[in-house]
Formats: sequence, C-alpha cells, structure tokens
Amino acid sequence: MIIYAIAFYLFAAVAVASGTMVVAARNPVHSVLFLILAFFNAAALFVLMGAEFLAMVLVIVYVGAVAVLFLFVVMMLDINFAELRQGFMRYLPVGALIGLVLLAELILIGGTWVFSPDAEVAISDKFYMSGEITNAHALGLVLYTKYAYLFQTAGLVLLVAMIGAIVLTFRSRPGVRRQKIGAQVGRRVEDSVELRKVKSREGV
Repeated sequence: MIIYAIAFYLFAAVAVASGTMVVAARNPVHSVLFLILAFFNAAALFVLMGAEFLAMVLVIVYVGAVAVLFLFVVMMLDINFAELRQGFMRYLPVGALIGLVLLAELILIGGTWVFSPDAEVAISDKFYMSGEITNAHALGLVLYTKYAYLFQTAGLVLLVAMIGAIVLTFRSRPGVRRQKIGAQVGRRVEDSVELRKVKSREGV
C-alpha cells in the first residue's frame, strides 16, 4: 500500500510541476514538451485508479495527436521571442485581473463542492466491484446509457467545429491554384500526351 501512495504523490507532484512549467516556460517548444509530460503523469494516475482504458485514451489521443500537433505547429511558426516579450508588461494588468477572476471562481467551486449522496452507493455497487466486466465495458455502459444524449451532443459540436474549420480554410484566394479533382479524373490521353514524329538528326 505504501508503494501506491509513493507512486501517487510522485506522479501528482510531477504533473503539477510540469503543468506549472507549461505556463512559466519561455520557449513554446519547451511548454509543449512539459504538456506531454503532464499528460503522461495524468495517465499514470489513471492507471493507479484502475482506469486503464482512460489512461490509454489519454496517451493515444492527447499525447499522440493533440500535443504532437501543437509541437509541429509551434516549431513551424517563425516566432520572434524578443518581440513577443515586449508586450508582456502592457498586458500584465489585464492578465492578472483575469487570473484573479478565475482563482475566485475556483475557490467558490471548491468551497461549495460536496460528495453526492449516491457516490457511496455507486462505489459499493457489486456490479462494478465484482470484476465480471472490464473497465472499458463499464465505461461504455455508463457513457451510452446515462450520458448517451450528452455524448451525441459532444459529437455534433465536434462535427460543427470540423465543418467550420473546413469552410474557413476552403476559400478562393488570388494567386493560389486549387485542385480540380473532376478535371483530373476526366483527363484524356489526347489532352496530355502529344505524339510527334521526329526525323533523324532533327530532334532537340
């Protein structure tokens, strides 16, 4: 039991420290790397809680896709760090005010947070404690029964966001040639290849 406690405090401390460094790091690439470290430690905490499926999804989706995408975007951008730091003091009062508002909201939420009366019943439920079903099976039963409509709503929100991103980027701009798939598929040999009979010693 002491090993689990040591592992929990170790992973939690590294997750909090890496989350702090995400905000405090001066280099955006270092911030993304600390973000990946925070995701790995959060996945380790999920494993300690017995939620192996959530840990796997966290590593595959967030570390393998989202964080790597952030890293590629940050590395591809030509960011002038000296110019970026020049406006820090100008926006510091506004940022401090927003930070205080968020801190006050967190304090209010933490102060009014209580355990649900059904939490003890759900924890002691033999259906989940018996080990007859896997972690992914139990999560699917809850997600697709009690929270089915919320799950579908989240899917619709992501679909609308994806369509909006496509519409914003799929626009005609001057000087940029767009791909015409229909013209490519319907292209004939006569339109692209021209056969000429060249006499001997008269070629290029």
